[in-house]
Amino acid sequence: MKHSIAAALGLLLSLALPANAAETPKRGGILSFMIPADSPPSFDGHRENTFATIHAVAPFYSVLIRANPDNPADVTQFVCDVCTEIPAPTDNGKTYAFPIRGDVRFSDGSTLTAFDVAASWNHIVDPPPGVISARGGYYSMIDKVEAPDAKTAVFHLKFATSAFLPALADPYAFIYKKAILDSDPHWYEAKVLGSGPFRFKEYQSGQSISGVRNPDYYRPGLPYLDGFTGIFAEKQAVRVSAIKSDRAAIEFRGFPPATRDELTAALGDKLTVQESDWNCGALITPNHARKPFDDPRIRRALTLAIDRWGDAAAMARITVSKTVGGIVFPTSPLAATKAELHQIAGYWPDIDKSRAEARRLLKEAGAEGLTFELLNRNVDQPYKFNAIWAIDSWSKIGIKATQRVLPTGPYDEALRKGDFAVAVDAECQNIVNPLLDGTKYLPHTVSSANYGNYDDPVEIDIYNRMLREPDFGKQRNLMRQFEKLVLDTQAHEMFLLWRYRIVPYHSYVKGFKISPSHYVNQDLATIWLDK
Repeated sequence: MKHSIAAALGLLLSLALPANAAETPKRGGILSFMIPADSPPSFDGHRENTFATIHAVAPFYSVLIRANPDNPADVTQFVCDVCTEIPAPTDNGKTYAFPIRGDVRFSDGSTLTAFDVAASWNHIVDPPPGVISARGGYYSMIDKVEAPDAKTAVFHLKFATSAFLPALADPYAFIYKKAILDSDPHWYEAKVLGSGPFRFKEYQSGQSISGVRNPDYYRPGLPYLDGFTGIFAEKQAVRVSAIKSDRAAIEFRGFPPATRDELTAALGDKLTVQESDWNCGALITPNHARKPFDDPRIRRALTLAIDRWGDAAAMARITVSKTVGGIVFPTSPLAATKAELHQIAGYWPDIDKSRAEARRLLKEAGAEGLTFELLNRNVDQPYKFNAIWAIDSWSKIGIKATQRVLPTGPYDEALRKGDFAVAVDAECQNIVNPLLDGTKYLPHTVSSANYGNYDDPVEIDIYNRMLREPDFGKQRNLMRQFEKLVLDTQAHEMFLLWRYRIVPYHSYVKGFKISPSHYVNQDLATIWLDK
C-alpha cells in the first residue's frame, strides 16, 4: 500500500483556495445542493446527531453562540448569534450570564427572548420523560439554565471547565419557542419554526427540502440568497451526476479523492475545491465482553499490527481517511506531537518491531492463529476500506479476520447490543472540543457512545480530573495519560486515521469557507451566487 512521497504530495496539488475576500457579494438566486441521505430521521436538532438533519434544517434556526462564520477553521474562536456578547464568567468560572438580542423574531412573528433560550437549553440538558437528547451527556457540567428576565440567559455550572464554551457552540442547539416546547416537546421532530436566515417552504420526504429568505432576519444584509433547495440522494453516483450537470452546485459533506479528480476533469475551471482535516476519526472497537478480547495483550497485538505511518498516504489516495493522529483532533493544542505518538502502541516508527511484539503477545496469550469476525457498516467510505486495511494488517501477524457487513440500522443495533467480537467504528464531532470528544472513549457504564463493554475506574478518574483542570499544561499532561491508557496500556480502542474533508463545487458558489466539520456553519447565510 506504500507509494512514493512525490505521489503523496501530488494529492495536495488540487487544493484550491476560498473565494477572494475582496469580492462584493451579490444578492439573489436559489442554491441547489446535495444531501447524501434519503431523508433526515427527524427535524429536531436536539434529538438527532446526523448531518442529514443539520444540512436540511440548520438554515431555519438560530443558536446562542457559534463558530465564527468568517473563520470556521479556527477551532478556538466563537461568536454570538442571538446573544450580544460572550460574557466573562463569574462565581469562579461557574456562572455565565448571556445578554440576548431584542430584535430576533421567530417566523411566526413573535419575539425570541431569553426565556426561549433557557427553555431550549433545558430541553437539551435535562429533557422531559420520553424525549431524546442526543448530546445531553456532554453537558454534565451544567447545573441549571434560567432566564431572570427576557434579555438575560444564565448558565449555572456545577464546576468550572474550559470545555463549556465550545460545547455551547453546538450547531445542533437550535433555539426553539418556549411556548411550543411547553405544549408539545415532540413538536419540532416533524415541524419547523425558527428564527434563522431562511424560512421553511416545503419538504418532500426522500426528495428535497427548500427555504426562502427570511425578510426579518436580524443580521443586516443577510442572507444573500433568495432561497435554497437541498436534494436528498444516498447514492454517490447520483450526487456526482447532479453536480456535473449543474442540477446541484455543491455537496457540503465531502467526497473521496477520486471523485474530486473526476469532477475536476469534467468541469475544469468551473470547479473550485476546498480541503481540510476533518473532525471525524476511524476506529476499531474490540468487544471486551467477548473472549479473547477481554485480554489487553490481544487488543494490543491488534493495534500493533497496523502500519499507520506507512499506509496513511496510500489510504489518502483512495479514501476520505488521511491524517495520523491520536484521539485528539490533530490541530488542537491538546493533540499529541509526533514524538508523543511514537510512544503509543501502534504508532511506533518501526513497523517490523511492532509486529514482532504483536506476535509475541499473541503467543504469550495462547492466541496464535486467532480467527474472528469483524462487524462493519455497509458504507464504502471509509468503512469498507478501513476494514480491508485492518484485515490485511492483521494477516501479517497470523490473524485471520472476516467481515460481517450490515446495513446502517442493523449495524447500529449490533453495536448497541454487543453482538460482535470486533467492530469498525467511527467518531465524528462538530465543534472541536477534545475534552468532551473524549467521552467516546469512556467506559460504556459512563458513555452510551462507547461499545467496548468494559469498565475502567482509572480511566474515568483521569478524565474527570482532566475535565476540571484549569491549568492547560496540567490538563495536557492528563490528556496524554488518558490517551496512553485508552490506546496502549489497555488498548480499549484502536484509532486508525483522521478523515480528510474534500468539498468540490461550482465556482459560482461564493462565501463558502471550509471547516473541520461538515456540521458547522451550515445556515447558508453568507453563501452567494456569482451568476
